[in-house]
Amino acid sequence: MPELHDDRPAREVAFAELVAARADDDRPGLAFEDASWTWREVVAEARRRAALARPARGHVGLFLENGPEHLFWLLGLALAGIPAVELNPTRRGAELARDITHTDCRLLVTEPSRAEPLEGLVDVPSLTAGTPAYADMLDAARPAEPAPVDPKTIFSLVFTSGTTSAPKAVICTQGRLGRIALQQRDRRGLTRDDVFYVVMPMFHSNALMAGIAPAVATGGRIVLRRRFSASGFLPDVRRHGVTFFNYVGKPLSYILATPEKPDDADNPLRIAFGNEAAERDIHEFARRFGCTVIDSYGSSEGEIRLNRVPGTPPGSLGVAEPGTVVMNPETLRECPPARFDEHGTLLNADEAIGEIVDTMGAAKFEGYYNNPEATAKRVRNGWTWSGDLAYRDADGYWYFAGRTDDWLRVDGENIAAAPVERLLARYEPFADVAVYAVPDEHVGDQIMAAVTLAPDQAFDPASFMAFLKAQPDLGTKWTPRYIRLTRELPRTPTNKVLKRALREEACTTADPIYEHRDGAYTRRTA
Repeated sequence: MPELHDDRPAREVAFAELVAARADDDRPGLAFEDASWTWREVVAEARRRAALARPARGHVGLFLENGPEHLFWLLGLALAGIPAVELNPTRRGAELARDITHTDCRLLVTEPSRAEPLEGLVDVPSLTAGTPAYADMLDAARPAEPAPVDPKTIFSLVFTSGTTSAPKAVICTQGRLGRIALQQRDRRGLTRDDVFYVVMPMFHSNALMAGIAPAVATGGRIVLRRRFSASGFLPDVRRHGVTFFNYVGKPLSYILATPEKPDDADNPLRIAFGNEAAERDIHEFARRFGCTVIDSYGSSEGEIRLNRVPGTPPGSLGVAEPGTVVMNPETLRECPPARFDEHGTLLNADEAIGEIVDTMGAAKFEGYYNNPEATAKRVRNGWTWSGDLAYRDADGYWYFAGRTDDWLRVDGENIAAAPVERLLARYEPFADVAVYAVPDEHVGDQIMAAVTLAPDQAFDPASFMAFLKAQPDLGTKWTPRYIRLTRELPRTPTNKVLKRALREEACTTADPIYEHRDGAYTRRTA
């Protein structure tokens, strides 16, 4: 059975140590729009921010866009051993105030474009970058002298996406981020000659762990962009010599939606690394841009990882490291391998699908800040429970089955959302698919699919019905009762679908809805 192996460094290294190692490095360290900095300059700027943070004597909340200021503060707080709280810019009012007070922020850092939501919100001092007063403070700041930082010190508190419940602040220590930085460097063969394109939101763990951390570890160059642009992707890659691009969610799909040109593969990109990309997008992106796409499974909370390896079947997440199992949460026993018929239909979903659990690494999950109840729910029986469902085949390859609240109970049968989504995504007119349950008093749940259409495509009920009938692996209860056509799926800032919002709306929407009855789809009236 294929598996991954633990490759943690022999010594726990604080991320601050990796940042400090760049202090005398005169190679290019950062590019943003038309400006650039050497690593020596980046670390010097970081130490000036550390000097501004120390008088606060507590956590510092960052309410900043992607840009140099954000990076300088992150690295400066790392050097000072002060936890950075990455505040989600889409939160407002009482929710944002709750995030600030819940994480014990003693200082807030923002900028003019984002200052308004913080005005009068909480009784916490704030600094507004880009103002004359801020510039004067920086000029007067005495760069903080380097000092050892304990790897157990909190580096950051990053909020979960909140797709299924209120966001929780995930603890990431200096030691954990240092370990991730070195692992990323070594697993991907990254060097100081690599150029890292960081366009994912910096308040999300993907930007920190997959982009910034390995760049610091290698001394490669970071290219920051204020926000992701599909049309700007390839020009940026060529202009800056980008070799490494990290993503989460839909960016590959958005880039592939731009017009293809014969010379798209004429670029320096070596690796696109991320998670949650569609299977067809992974292969098409690699073909079109001449690079390797490494799409893996991972979570902000812990270090459970599943990676595709050579020979991984289409649709599979790949293989797991020792101790990671599919667990039945009721019996606390490992689920048996999935069985399929000759058409690939999953025959034993009830027993094969379970939660992804790390039975050997509960200590790797560092907890949710100030939330012992959520932490206890995550770590049970000495194991780390991911909150995600999966099944594995007899050869040890894993398949995603959705979140734990993605179970649908249709007419007495348990159905996981992700396999149904993968099947519906084969229908060419569909650009994006989200499957979820809507309650039914007679059969428990009905399957509803919210879909967006590809450019110049329309929904033809007869064509879709013919497509379903032609799928040999369509489960007997998988045919969606409802198809909702929508312009776009509700998403978090990191492109995760907010199924909670879709479930709450159910059929209460102005979007066109088609209902399956008597072997055909007909449009519902108001």
